[in-house]
Amino acid sequence: MLKTVLIANRGEIAVRIAKTLKKMGIESVAVYSDADRNSAHVTACDKAICLGGNTAAESYLKADLILAAAKETGAQAIIPGYGFLSENAKFCEQCEAEGIAFCGPTPAQIREFGLKHTSREIAEKAGVPLTPGTGLLNSIEEAVSSAAQLGYPVMLKSTAGGGGIGLTRCNNEAELIAAYESVKRLGQNFFSDSGVFLERFVDNARHVEVQIFGDGNGNVLALGERDCSLQRRNQKVVEETPAPNLPAATREKLLAASKSLGEAVNYRSAGTIEYIYDAARDAFYFLEVNTRLQVEHPITEACTGVDLVEWMILTAAGTPPKLDIEINPKGAAIEVRLYAEDPVRDFQPSPGVLTDVQFSDSARNDTWVSTGTEVSPYYDPMIAKIIVHGTDRADAINKMITALNETRAAGIATNLDYLRQIIATNFFGSGDVATNKLASFEYSAPVVEVLQPGTYTSVQDYPGRVGLWSIGVPPSGPMDDYAFRLANRIVGNHESAAALEYTIIGPKLKFHRDAVIALTGATSPAKIDGELIPFWQPVAIKAGQILEVGKAEQGCRGYLAVRNGFDVPVYLGSRSTFALGQFGGHAGRTLRATDMLPISNPAIAACTTPAPVYEAAAAPAELIPACFSKTESPNEWEIGVLYGPHGAPDFFKPEAIEMFFSTAWEVHYNSNRLGIRLNGPKPTWTRSDGGEAGLHPSNIHDTEYAIGSINFTGDMPVILTKDGPSLGGFVCPVTIVKAELWKVGQVKPGDKIRFKRLSFDTALAMELSIDRAIENLSVQPAVLPAPILKPENTLSECIVAALPAQDGRPLVSYRQAGDKYILLEYGDNILELSLRLRVYALMEALKASPINGVIELSPGVRSLQINYDSRVIHQRDLINQLLVIEETLGDARDTKVPSRIVHLPMAFEDSATLDAVSRYRQSVRDTAPWLPSNTEFMRRINGLDSIEQVKQTLFDASYMVLGLGDVYLGAPCAVPVDPRHRLLTSKYNPARTYTAEGTVGIGGVYMCIYGMDSPGGYQLVGRTLPIWNKFLKNPVFKDGEPWLLKFFDRVRYYEVTEEELTAQREAFREGRLSLRIEEDYFSLAEHEQFLQENAASIAEFKTKQQAAFTKEVALWQADEEKQVDAALQAKQSSGPIEMDGHAITADISGNIWKLLVEPGQLVEPDQPLLIVEAMKMEFSVYADRAAKVTAIHVEPGKQVNAGDLLLVLEAD
Repeated sequence: MLKTVLIANRGEIAVRIAKTLKKMGIESVAVYSDADRNSAHVTACDKAICLGGNTAAESYLKADLILAAAKETGAQAIIPGYGFLSENAKFCEQCEAEGIAFCGPTPAQIREFGLKHTSREIAEKAGVPLTPGTGLLNSIEEAVSSAAQLGYPVMLKSTAGGGGIGLTRCNNEAELIAAYESVKRLGQNFFSDSGVFLERFVDNARHVEVQIFGDGNGNVLALGERDCSLQRRNQKVVEETPAPNLPAATREKLLAASKSLGEAVNYRSAGTIEYIYDAARDAFYFLEVNTRLQVEHPITEACTGVDLVEWMILTAAGTPPKLDIEINPKGAAIEVRLYAEDPVRDFQPSPGVLTDVQFSDSARNDTWVSTGTEVSPYYDPMIAKIIVHGTDRADAINKMITALNETRAAGIATNLDYLRQIIATNFFGSGDVATNKLASFEYSAPVVEVLQPGTYTSVQDYPGRVGLWSIGVPPSGPMDDYAFRLANRIVGNHESAAALEYTIIGPKLKFHRDAVIALTGATSPAKIDGELIPFWQPVAIKAGQILEVGKAEQGCRGYLAVRNGFDVPVYLGSRSTFALGQFGGHAGRTLRATDMLPISNPAIAACTTPAPVYEAAAAPAELIPACFSKTESPNEWEIGVLYGPHGAPDFFKPEAIEMFFSTAWEVHYNSNRLGIRLNGPKPTWTRSDGGEAGLHPSNIHDTEYAIGSINFTGDMPVILTKDGPSLGGFVCPVTIVKAELWKVGQVKPGDKIRFKRLSFDTALAMELSIDRAIENLSVQPAVLPAPILKPENTLSECIVAALPAQDGRPLVSYRQAGDKYILLEYGDNILELSLRLRVYALMEALKASPINGVIELSPGVRSLQINYDSRVIHQRDLINQLLVIEETLGDARDTKVPSRIVHLPMAFEDSATLDAVSRYRQSVRDTAPWLPSNTEFMRRINGLDSIEQVKQTLFDASYMVLGLGDVYLGAPCAVPVDPRHRLLTSKYNPARTYTAEGTVGIGGVYMCIYGMDSPGGYQLVGRTLPIWNKFLKNPVFKDGEPWLLKFFDRVRYYEVTEEELTAQREAFREGRLSLRIEEDYFSLAEHEQFLQENAASIAEFKTKQQAAFTKEVALWQADEEKQVDAALQAKQSSGPIEMDGHAITADISGNIWKLLVEPGQLVEPDQPLLIVEAMKMEFSVYADRAAKVTAIHVEPGKQVNAGDLLLVLEAD
């Protein structure tokens, strides 16, 4: 028996073969190209050898490399599957010359059957019926003469053709003459053989084939026929066995003829004999022999119970199965081929990442893809075969309908719905199949095609991603949830249905199926086929019609809902796009031209969107906000807030809060879904600095933010919005109430905002009123404001309740953070692990005795944010219950918490880290205390002797995770357990717009690992592994959680080179590298004992550190404010610019980061021209035509506003 077999293939067939080898106890060897290094077949096998290259010609067709891999791994046999080298007689000979068994026919059989004219000769001798035709033609004159005798139409064929190449129907002499040289040339180019011949064309022909198997000793078994008539461009789409409507006598003749042909050559291994079946004449004609395993072999296996791959292996081993048996296929089986191709775009291949894949448990699924698989552009686009078996054909059809309806494939276009529609047709149900049948099949695609995406157009849902704020996953969802929810309600959708959000400029969309839509939000001219349509009411659109939404005239963001909703995957509980994190929505990003957006079909099992719950109906005029009226559109907004969590007098001076409420704040141009930056006067502060938390009085120890809070990052306020960060170290004096937050989605740069203080009860009444208005599409009575009740016996009105410190319990402050959050803080603004452990104790108590209405608990360094639904539990009642629970908590010093030790590699000061610093110097600020070297700055400010000492401290430290989501997506806020390892730094100001995912930074005394490419302000020291695994490819990421770290984990770094880290990062992401993780506990009592034992050296370290810190800060603090202000100032263009040609203008205000073209350069449509940094993100500007660049009006580092001229292309 063979011990090791090499699989000379890829994709689903390689995975399928590996399964049989495993079942047989035989070691499997995979070969793979560079492009396939993460493909499923690599991990499905016991060993894997890289062939290099990307294309088939560079890898899977390299016989010498495959033979070398076989010898290297000790493979005794090679099984080729189908395609590639499977029918290459020379390769078969090379294998046998090396003493390696070839799992397939003999070289002579491959060669003889590989040429159509010789295979016809063998078939003719074996008595197999042939289609009337010719031998190889010697001239065009012979072809014309022979065609006249056969009668038109005829098929002109290349003798060496395959896959539909070199196959042309000629209806008359003129077409034959026109095609003759072309087909000869195709044969020469693709198969190195220009031989051609003619066959009579059979109208409405069916493609029927017979599976044979031979032992090479003259014994051949026919295992039944398959009908493969449903084809597209000569490529099979649906296959079934037995062939429908085939007379029993004809079937017997087919099988007998096939057996006879195999016996005529002592056929060895698996093969398929293909026939043309003329149903009108009940006659079949020999077509060709495929000397390999056929793609559709599983349906034969399903009906016979035979594992054809196992038989091939046994035969290659010299122990073929006994073939003197009777095969009686049972039932019926159907296979469909799932392709990564777009039926709407003429079946164009659609490579890319599959963001959601689910196959039916009721079918056999031969596949190589799963959620997260990247489909390469280099190979055949087939991603799966779906096979069902039933008691009869009707049963099999029903099972296939069920299986397809339970199957999902999202992120790229596929033919899944095309297959669903074919299987459901009457012609397929009745067995009325033919090779030309699909040419007349009218496919109704349930998709909306993106012709032009508009600006930042994305799929969102309501309420977005709930319950993951504590991990650093923002809710996303619509910025204006009022307009969004109304759009869904107008078309009658369930409230969870996904719809589109666009900013300023709307999309241009082609509907491929009839639909009902509604537009709401920012007012703009919207047209269907050039005719204006109204907003705020249902509008019918027909298949083939084009919707074009223009530029917003009032408001900032518009919404498009379609009845049934858009069908995109649910990721972490929501369909909303978080573009910065590259997940959710369609393909995890904003829309692009050529995207196909499926419309949900609630009737099928794979659909995760509930069915509509209302009839479509227009919104009453009274529900349309006045801001969308041409006459009443404001540029000054009034937005309701609750005071808190951090106000006066503990952080701000009382006059600063008065100033805040009396100011009309201007919306800064650099505002987006992450946050709305505001321009206005600087506040006055109670404190001179943030103490341990930072240099600025706005700094506090990291705490969870509320959505809608106004966050003072230094002296500049920013409204934290739907894609904003969850954890940070800045104060927030007010929080926008839920019912008013929609307005933030409509403010534009230059607009003014006045904040109006409300009471909790007013906020609750407003929210309930909006809920009723949307649900009933009816006008509600005006909400009367309730008085603001001031709390008793608390330091600030932001603190709605407090408990004094006593008997081991620290001070407890219950801070109001809008109408959806309470921020509970322990102790004073200092870093003390006992406070974090008390937070842990409170969380455990709340988990043990949940409070109805509490949605999520999100810990900070010394705080716990409690997110609750105020419609379920009133703020007052929540506080009362929390006060009771607090009294039950014991002393934190008695606490032991689970605390894993996670060992991570780090490349110190790698190129990605240094590149982020370099980008900052180029685009934000060239000089700063921490530039050009972050680590040199850390050395000085901590009083260390060398950068090597900084490095040693980083690798000696054990960083305890106190919070997650410090810079999104599970990014840790971690502090060294040993105070002597707590390197103290200030943060970048202004912040960086870019930091590479996996970068390690130090800010204040905290360590962070950036979970994704993102903005940030920590001093950068190196890079480690990805701590976020979007598709859970590594088993280290458990329980459906794509974040690596947990609260109280202790991270310890060990040094690796950048080259080592690069390899480790991919291996870890793909699941080929694990981690050393030690399960342990952390005891506060033991830690405090450690602190006492080392008190002297800790004090010495702190004294030296503080002296260096004070000295360093004194050198630059006085001038730093001016430097920061200068960096924030936009350099405005001055004066008009003369230009002649087509202008490319900025869609968004920002900073030019990089020019990608130069004057005189020729560019193509969609070619990137330059990159703008804005909104803490990078945006490429693309050419909209083929042209020459005639002028460039910007340079790297220049600030531009939306509408500014960037460059000029040569006029059409």
